[in-house]
Amino acid sequence: MSSILTNNGAMVALQTLKSINNDLSKTQSMISTGKDVASAKDNASVWAISKVMESDVKGFKSISDSLSLGESTVAVARQASESITDLLTDMKSKIVAAQEENVDRSKIQTDIEALTDQITSVVGAAQFNGLNLIDGSSSDALGVLSSLDRNSDGTVSSSTIDVARQNLSVTTPVSAQAFGGTDLANVAAASALLQGSTANTIADDTAYTPGTNDTDTIANNTTETFTIGGVAEGNSYQIVLDNVAINTADGGTAQGQRTFEYVATAGDGTEDVARALTSQINAFFGAGTDTANAYSVAQGTGANTNQLTITNGSGTTTNGAIGVFARVQTGGTPGTDVSSGGLGALQNIDVTSDSGATSALVAIDGLISQSIDAAAAFGSAEGRIETQSDFISKLSDSLKSGIGALVDANMEEASARLQALQVQQQLGVQSLSIANQAPQSILSLFR
Repeated sequence: MSSILTNNGAMVALQTLKSINNDLSKTQSMISTGKDVASAKDNASVWAISKVMESDVKGFKSISDSLSLGESTVAVARQASESITDLLTDMKSKIVAAQEENVDRSKIQTDIEALTDQITSVVGAAQFNGLNLIDGSSSDALGVLSSLDRNSDGTVSSSTIDVARQNLSVTTPVSAQAFGGTDLANVAAASALLQGSTANTIADDTAYTPGTNDTDTIANNTTETFTIGGVAEGNSYQIVLDNVAINTADGGTAQGQRTFEYVATAGDGTEDVARALTSQINAFFGAGTDTANAYSVAQGTGANTNQLTITNGSGTTTNGAIGVFARVQTGGTPGTDVSSGGLGALQNIDVTSDSGATSALVAIDGLISQSIDAAAAFGSAEGRIETQSDFISKLSDSLKSGIGALVDANMEEASARLQALQVQQQLGVQSLSIANQAPQSILSLFR
């Protein structure tokens, strides 16, 4: 049945053309935006997931900036620590030279003070964006934002890499050791605190006079053992070795003496005093004497850790006898421990005296260890930050790829579909035109 009121063919053609135009519009939008899911109406769930991931990507960009800032800050501290280690090593060579005989210690001391000033300058300049990790101004660790962790329930928490500060300040207040000035009541009282294996401590001498008041002598290829019998804060222990073959600046040796002193702290025991004196004497033998003389010192073991034994040569040496003087005083002032107060112990280094030179030799090794440990700690932290920065960069790329897989349009497919829809559109227009002409055929019935 034909009707001039209802054109079913035109209606079908029109609906088909509308569908084609709608698909064509979507395809053109995909091509112009490059996205298959450009808004929530395209696919609400995928769009929501992509937006969460995009926010994470932006967060990781901020984290990357934080890691870059933290890495630069730690790198400055590491480089400064390494420079300080080099300067302390140079200083050690000066202190070793001061152990020799016939050297100008005042000039060496001037060089040491210049190196100390340079270390102060390095510490002060070791800042990045105003943050200095080695000046001892704070003990709080530096927290470097390293990650955003999203849990399965959607909650987000942050992670940090904590970088411990290292105190390499030269200006930290420290106190120098001060030897006691009060004699013990008698020889027996003094010997109860410091006793040689073959002689008593001289309690009533206020100072050592070379060759006149030796406590004992150590002949070639023999030993002398000292026992620390008691310890109290302020007790001052002194051992003087005389007639030792000490290296000279011209490569020879000369007979000389060295003084080794230690003032006990409140927490010291007999083992600690023996260890401190052993360390001083051992450092001097290593730096100031020739290995051919085979001088040595060793702390006791087991039940004898409160003892130290000095050996004059070996079976092949022909050393002269070493003069030994030992003394104990009370009322001394312990110095600040080298391991505390940063590099403040540099303030107390004075090689112009025998005792100062030997004390400096022990102190400088401890200070070098501190700077090495600081550089190593910063190096480890810097490496960790660098690794995390690389991971964050790769993670961001992975997230971007994931977002693209969810929302990006397949441009090859969209191009092919566009051409097909354009052909379908042309056919739809022609079909609608034909359908609209159908009622006119009814006019022929009325002619």
